[in-house]
Amino acid sequence: MQAVPKCDGLLASPARDAAPTAIRGPEEASTRILIIRLKSIGDILFTLPAVHAIRENFPDATLHFLVSKENAPLLRGFSEIDDVIALDRAVYFSGNLKAMGRSTFQLLRQLRRRNFSRVIDFQGFGETEILSWWTGAPQRCGSVYHPPRGWLYTHGVRRNDHLHLADWNLSLVEQCGLRIGRIHNQFDLPEDALAEARRFFAAHRLDTARPTLFLQPFTSSPHKNWPLENFLALARHWQSGGLQILFGGGPAERPALEPARAEGFSVAAGTPLLVSAGLVKLSTLTVGGVTGLMHLAVAMQKRVLMLIGHPAREPGFPYQHHDWAVTPPGGGNVSGIRTEAVIAACARAFAELDVAPGES
Repeated sequence: MQAVPKCDGLLASPARDAAPTAIRGPEEASTRILIIRLKSIGDILFTLPAVHAIRENFPDATLHFLVSKENAPLLRGFSEIDDVIALDRAVYFSGNLKAMGRSTFQLLRQLRRRNFSRVIDFQGFGETEILSWWTGAPQRCGSVYHPPRGWLYTHGVRRNDHLHLADWNLSLVEQCGLRIGRIHNQFDLPEDALAEARRFFAAHRLDTARPTLFLQPFTSSPHKNWPLENFLALARHWQSGGLQILFGGGPAERPALEPARAEGFSVAAGTPLLVSAGLVKLSTLTVGGVTGLMHLAVAMQKRVLMLIGHPAREPGFPYQHHDWAVTPPGGGNVSGIRTEAVIAACARAFAELDVAPGES
């Protein structure tokens, strides 16, 4: 566990739109607000609109974000956040009781010493509820999955699973007394990550001026994966139309992406998350399943096609862009989505973007 301060320059906040009338008092300049969401990538990204609303209500407050250590780099793109507290959850799976005790003590000391005036717990786990209470903040608002949980908050709100998680997070802060203005979902990619992505393009002889299709075949849930052979067919089709093709994935997916590499396609498996985000930002269109990188693309205002199986049970549609999803006929498994349907959806996306495949 460690505090990760923001870096000057790379993380400076952009000019904000006019805010609604804010809830504030004479003490606001010294107000410290703790936001909690430990995991996962997509769920952390879904706090972005709510974080912006918190900032609009408290323009001069210091906003802190408690997150799992492995997800802390993601917060570099949250321009509204002033300080990140990274919790190393791996310590608690190590079996090292001494390290566990030391890490817990350090975290509890940090949370108590910072004198938070408010805590907003989007995670809603039992342990995050306890941490909210431990801060001693006089106002503690949190998401409650099932009663009797929530009694350690001063304002526990029963979660509504019928809402998109980003909208639920907004609803939570609204029910905790904040005003919601214009909904704003913006991830600000650090310049160093974009520069590294440009270097990757150059090293793989990809031209940033040419239309590029980024393909993200794998998700964290195998049953949500569209077959790789379909992605390869999609890649061949658009490469024949003059598009550059780039496959992405995590380090563990390098072996699985060997067929793409063997066909001569560029593969970026294993690049850090923010560099992968930079590759997406340099690309024209991103196609993939329900995964954090796809939600990150949406928050960067990049056009995506998300391939979603069993849509009636899937909460993770592209936020505010339900039409950017492709689902199977009859709402079955993602493997039921035909390659021809995805090709047609890509063609419509290129037309919206005023991109004509084949142009260089």
